[in-house]
This record gives sequence, structure tokens and C-alpha cells, in this order.
Amino acid sequence: MLDVPVPAPPSLPTVDPNQYDDAQVAADADFKRAELEEFLEAGAWADAFEAWAAETPVTEAQWEVVLDLDLLSHFDFFWDDFADRVGYHAPGIPEDWKERELHPELTSWGEVSSINAGLTELGQDVCDVLKDDYIDWESEYEAPDDLPDF
Repeated sequence: MLDVPVPAPPSLPTVDPNQYDDAQVAADADFKRAELEEFLEAGAWADAFEAWAAETPVTEAQWEVVLDLDLLSHFDFFWDDFADRVGYHAPGIPEDWKERELHPELTSWGEVSSINAGLTELGQDVCDVLKDDYIDWESEYEAPDDLPDF
């Protein structure tokens, strides 16, 4: 359990999520970032963070590194209409952290991996809370009628 105060939710950037290696969505889509940001501020972020903190293996020392590096500000959440889901991009510590001397408290790959995995899990938890408890819109994507049955 990570016993820390809930941080402020991130402000969502206005970037094309296709620039991320881990996302592929329709480029002309409405990512509904303004609505998602409102939901984060209305409690979705706090709800997800509290649930995540109760289960995460991220330690308080590792959390301080996250805060020192301002990683939370690099989260991105966006609506993926085609998949009818909230997509996300989680920040992380880069592979060259040691060469760059990114933070004096980072001393092992285990710590870096724990932080990166923890932030990925937090991102997924936020997506789940947004979709389950806050989003009430329907996907506008309609599949073509001629799709094969599998």
C-alpha cells in the first residue's frame, strides 16, 4: 500500500495519440479530452488513484522519484471511438536513465521497472474508472454491415 496524498490530475495535451508507440486510433477522431479532463477533476482521478495506491507495489521512495521527475504531468487519456474505450499513454523512465543520471535515488533496473509498471497500472485503472463510472456517451463508430462472421 502506498500511503501518499492524491496528486492533482494531469492536464491532457492536445496531441495526436498516434504519435505514441503504444496507441493507434483514427487520426480524425474526437478524442474528447476536454470531457475526460473534467471527469478527472470531478473525481475519476482520485477514485482511481486511491484504488491503485491500495494495491500498488510502488514504494514511497519510488513515488518520490515519480514526483521529482514530474512524470504524472505526462499522462495522456483520450477517447478511442472505434474501440469504444478510453485510451491512454503512461509516462515512464527511459531506458537510458543511468547514462543520463536522471535521478540520484534510481539505482537499479528493478526500481525503474517497478515505477514504469506502476504508472502503466495507474493509467489502466484511470481508464477503467472513467469508462465504468463517468462516461455515458455511446460510441459513434458503426461497423459496416458486410463484416464477416467469425
